[in-house]
Amino acid sequence: MVTPDATDDRARAEGLAGTLTRRSAAGALLAAGLSAAMPAAAQSPATRAPASVLRVATFPDLDRAAIAAAPRWRARHPEVELKLLSMQYADHHLSMTTALATGSGLPDVMAIDLRYIGKFAGSGGFVDLNQAPYLAASHADDYVRFAMAQGAGPGGTQVAIPADIGPGTLIYRKDLLDRAGVSEAEITRDWSAYLSAGERLRKATGAYLMADAADLRDIALRQGLRDGEGLYFDADGRVLVESARFRQAFELGRAARRAGLDARAIAWTNDWAAGFKQGRIATQMIGAWLVGQLRNWIAPATSGLWRSAPLPGGVRAAYGGSFYAIPKKAANKAAAWDFIRLMTADAEVQRESLKALDSFPAMRAVLDDPVMDEPIAFLGGQRARQLWRETAVRIPAIPVNRFDALATTVIRDEFERVIARGKAIPEALADARRLIERRARRR
Repeated sequence: MVTPDATDDRARAEGLAGTLTRRSAAGALLAAGLSAAMPAAAQSPATRAPASVLRVATFPDLDRAAIAAAPRWRARHPEVELKLLSMQYADHHLSMTTALATGSGLPDVMAIDLRYIGKFAGSGGFVDLNQAPYLAASHADDYVRFAMAQGAGPGGTQVAIPADIGPGTLIYRKDLLDRAGVSEAEITRDWSAYLSAGERLRKATGAYLMADAADLRDIALRQGLRDGEGLYFDADGRVLVESARFRQAFELGRAARRAGLDARAIAWTNDWAAGFKQGRIATQMIGAWLVGQLRNWIAPATSGLWRSAPLPGGVRAAYGGSFYAIPKKAANKAAAWDFIRLMTADAEVQRESLKALDSFPAMRAVLDDPVMDEPIAFLGGQRARQLWRETAVRIPAIPVNRFDALATTVIRDEFERVIARGKAIPEALADARRLIERRARRR
């Protein structure tokens, strides 16, 4: 599915080789056109030849949702050929960055991951969907509130519409916790209890509490945020990284590393995946979509051993999400908007994406669907979507900033200097502020 905004390019570049090979093959088929990746039954000729083409640039696994919805598109718009152009996550966003900069090679619809939404929204290269004929503001209640805020651009514009979201959750190996005599209440009460439980878990089972201390830092950074408060920048663009919120997040991450509670496994690396397969990583703070990834290809043999819980300390955070936007230079804007509405505001399409891809719906109407009450076998029959739904409606509406990705990289690097080289936290955060300010001025 999608990765959190805290996931950096290094982690993406170090993807699991076998999975990337499979997905690259699928992407190659999609790049050649939708018909190459569709079953024969879906390729029957339309009643009349398409008069135009709708080009949609996307990435795995979001592309699978579009493939699944293609028959509906064909039924509604036989006159418009749907052409999906799918590239790997990093390649897609790099290609779209270049296209926006040069003004050439732009699709009619662009899929954007949450990590890039701030940067892309601030580029000025997208249609304001609040303007006629789109009038996105009139559809705002169709979606969970925080996701629409993430798709907002400067000056009250709406540059992107959410397709799926990533309610933050703590997934954990119940069997490992049981062996250590640790309860779910202990690992979710607060950060101190979480780390203390991790020490007992490590002694009793040999398993690490978490994959990487950076995961703890990233979640703790979101603690206490309220509607309208930015993660790295305030409403006037001032850098916030020297705040108490950042100091606490760095201190917690450092404490986890010093206590030997993290496996030092960077997300999306082979070591990270092996940790889940081999029972060496007992908990993971991430988006709910990881459950589907574990079930489908990371650690399917661990089915039934996992459970999902709220994030420690009552944190309500979004961890990933996918959006669709229309470039200003798109050739087929009317069809592009119809496609976006199909993918984001058609309850059946959103429901199918949830079942097939574990992509949690951004559409509010689907949150009341009976599918939310179904047990999830991988989680031992837990009805975890009820928890994720509760989290989704309580996540604060945090605005994005065009320099969020820059700030994420700087904070990551300074945190590494703290835990690997012993750099003082106040010094690291002061250096981070100066570097973010200097780099932001150059852009």
